[in-house]
Amino acid sequence: MKIVVDCRYVRTDQHDGISRYTAGVVEALSRKHPVTMLISDERQLTLLPELPWALASGPTSAREPLVAMQVNRLEPDVVFTPMQTMGTFGRRYKLVKTLHDLIYYRNRTPPRDLNPAIRLLWRLYHLAWWPQRLLLNRADAVATVSETTKHLIEQHRLTKRPIVVVGNAPDPAPATAPVVREMPADRELVYMGSFMPYKNVETLARSLHELPGYRLHLLSRISSADRERLAALAPEGALVVHDGTGEDDYLALLETATALVTASLDEGFGLPLVEAMSLGTPVVVSDIPIFREIGGEAALYATATDPAAVASAIRRLEDPAEWARRSTASRAQAARFSWERSASALLETLEGLAGH
Repeated sequence: MKIVVDCRYVRTDQHDGISRYTAGVVEALSRKHPVTMLISDERQLTLLPELPWALASGPTSAREPLVAMQVNRLEPDVVFTPMQTMGTFGRRYKLVKTLHDLIYYRNRTPPRDLNPAIRLLWRLYHLAWWPQRLLLNRADAVATVSETTKHLIEQHRLTKRPIVVVGNAPDPAPATAPVVREMPADRELVYMGSFMPYKNVETLARSLHELPGYRLHLLSRISSADRERLAALAPEGALVVHDGTGEDDYLALLETATALVTASLDEGFGLPLVEAMSLGTPVVVSDIPIFREIGGEAALYATATDPAAVASAIRRLEDPAEWARRSTASRAQAARFSWERSASALLETLEGLAGH
């Protein structure tokens, strides 16, 4: 069986969510079966494992509807792509597409930096389910990253194809990470994620008015407009804006933080939760179904739009015994998620399709 994994969404500088997911899956899958990576830029190889690879046009190219004609030349038995938009015209192989979430059907506010025409098209696309059904039913199977999203796909009858959960997972903790964490002396909070409207970072900023002595680190790249807007909502000096953070700095901040926090209104998975918990860092998150699945009994939950509730949940961690209990529980919860487990679930699906 020849497996090709679509790695064309991998970044060339630093991982984003889809990029990290692709790299994690392809590396774990390659330990179980030979894999060929499909890339669109040789610079992507710096963030990918050393495996056989082939070039194709980029996923945003005008040639994408016909990309299967390029992939056919590799003679794969089955292809896995981490998105649902891969072109299928003329394909001669089995195909597994991935749908990570349905966020924009329930939170239709588009990114603030898009021009008005694109914002309008964004909203129109997410008014109907049929375009998504059309994309998913062009595959032979559909992968998703959580049981929560799988349930939503089934609830809205988005595909007739079998659905497999191929979850996200944290990278292995550094060898230097302590087995047992001590409660940090300083009150530092970490937020890792974008500043899209559904991320609801505004609630975190407002909650700082009820958390004197705390600082909230915003790690991701941020526009000037978002920086100014959030700074106006928080007490002076309470926000630490990093505007992009390298992997080592990210881990160092997590290892010294009181908690990772997010007030997101919706997610497909919530990888920063698992990354923090794997290091023994407690998490305080919005009370939504996906976070209940990922955080389990280890996380602290609060109403997403209530700054006072968020602050109250964070203050619970000021008790050293509570912090230590949440830290220990977090490690145990994070251990449920691994790339090896995800690769095994994917490989079983790929073998089943190739067998047909």
